[in-house]
Parts: sequence; structure tokens; C-alpha cells
Amino acid sequence: MRLTDAQYERIAPLLPTPGGKSTVAQRQVMDALWHIAKEGCSWPGLPPEFGPWHTMYFRLNRWAKAGVQERVVAELQRDQLAGLELEALSLDSTIIKLHADGAGALRTRGARRSAARASA
Repeated sequence: MRLTDAQYERIAPLLPTPGGKSTVAQRQVMDALWHIAKEGCSWPGLPPEFGPWHTMYFRLNRWAKAGVQERVVAELQRDQLAGLELEALSLDSTIIKLHADGAGALRTRGARRSAARASA
């Protein structure tokens, strides 16, 4: 899903001005947000035409913390310009690290003792 010109013109004043060397347009970021919300895909699954998923994720994460996304969605829903109803939008970067023992790896100390006993 992409924003129409009327929708983008309505929310453009609500978007912060990009700082630094921004290579991704604000409209492109908003289109990526709507795509993620509508399709439910993961960030790495974002189609390449939206730009680098990593860039999109971090910019939208900053916007979420600043309340930008909430204001944009409220503005679009005010006059029913967007047919997407968002009750909650979650940006997840959860990662779970598993210890080698939990993954079924052999214990080094125990493996050495077994080998020493077998050769004796």
C-alpha cells in the first residue's frame, strides 16, 4: 500500500525534517510503514523498492519514540483518508541468544574425560 498524493500532503507537516545524510525520502519511509502494517511482513522481508529495511526500521523506531507515527495515523484516520485501522504498531527487534549447552553441543570437559577413559 502506498500513500496517495492527498494523503502525503496532509501528513507532510507532521513529519520531522531528516538530519544528516539522508538518502531516503520521508514519503518512502511512510510507504514502508504502511506496507509493513498492511502486509504484516518482517523488516528484512520489506521489498527493495522501499529502500534498505535497516534504514526504515531505525527511522521509524525514532519516530515511534517521538510520537510521530501516532500523530500521522490519527491525522489520516480523522477524515478517513486511510482505510487501514491501526490499534497498535509494534517494532520488534527481539533476539534470543542460546548458550551452547542449550543447543545440544557437547560439553568440552566431559568429552575429554570420556575419551581419556576409553583409551585407558
